[in-house]
Amino acid sequence: MSEATHGKVVVFGAGAWGTAFSIVLADAGNDVTIWARREEVAASINERRENVDYQPGIELPPAITATHDVEKAVAGADVVVLATPSQTLRANLASWAPHIAPDAVYVSLMKGVELGTLNRMSEVIAQETGAGPERIAVVSGPNLSPEIARREPAASVVACADEDVAHRLQKRVHSPAFRPYRSTDVLGCELGGAYKNVVGLAVGMAVGLGFGDNTTASVITRGLAETARLATRLGANPLTLMGLAGLGDLVATCSSPLSRNRTFGEKLGRGMTTDEIYASTRQVAEGAKSCSSLRALAEQSGVDAPVAHYVDDVVGGRITAQDMMDAILARSTKAEMD
Repeated sequence: MSEATHGKVVVFGAGAWGTAFSIVLADAGNDVTIWARREEVAASINERRENVDYQPGIELPPAITATHDVEKAVAGADVVVLATPSQTLRANLASWAPHIAPDAVYVSLMKGVELGTLNRMSEVIAQETGAGPERIAVVSGPNLSPEIARREPAASVVACADEDVAHRLQKRVHSPAFRPYRSTDVLGCELGGAYKNVVGLAVGMAVGLGFGDNTTASVITRGLAETARLATRLGANPLTLMGLAGLGDLVATCSSPLSRNRTFGEKLGRGMTTDEIYASTRQVAEGAKSCSSLRALAEQSGVDAPVAHYVDDVVGGRITAQDMMDAILARSTKAEMD
């Protein structure tokens, strides 16, 4: 990546978050090309200056264009932003990587853990592209996409193992409404971002069951403790989990009706099945896909993870949301810091 504070960026993914982050990038002075999986979405963005499917009513800046052509999308781009569903990343990268510049920096906006491999998204990027840690970054924080698209003030974390690269990316995404902080703790940012979705599901279930603020605050707090246990066991900085990519993202996801994961959890709490919820929306709730991976990762690491355990069982249809709440309350008591 060049030393320039702006340039050409390609965003793979024309969904709600990819579109919102494209607005941030354009406002920060970059020329942005959105790659859309569906050709008609790209055409609509170019003709109407709006993503009617995922960010309706938001006028897109002139610096944003869209295409379905991968080669056209990546031409001249020194930053490649990945905003696809986590579980499709590996297959997508296999077809995209040959067209991407060999020195381009990859930026992951995804918050999930791959099924089967238990790989974080940065690990999938490294495996599929051969990029070293100095070319792989993540952006994570309390960033509900409708608010970002409306340019409401927000902050986030740009993490890369190479602090110089994190610093350059920080400049590339700093817009009038979006304040990025930097970090070298990629692992902590990724696990905080993935785990908060699972906690958001649990909070949503509590809301769907009709419980109030004491219950949701308790689930949020114990969910954060669980996240920190796993992340620090794997080598993350515990302070990362107290920051924007940890507590900040967790609060936004668990407290806002805009959160897909909380909304998904509310529907589970009201008695809908996972299949019924999938059939009712085109939006992806990453926590519903990643809860089994995070549960397995915790078990593999020897970390007690009751929230991930029970959420996975509810999503899998093995227990109900009420069963989950009963099981959590019935667990043996212990010291809070154990």
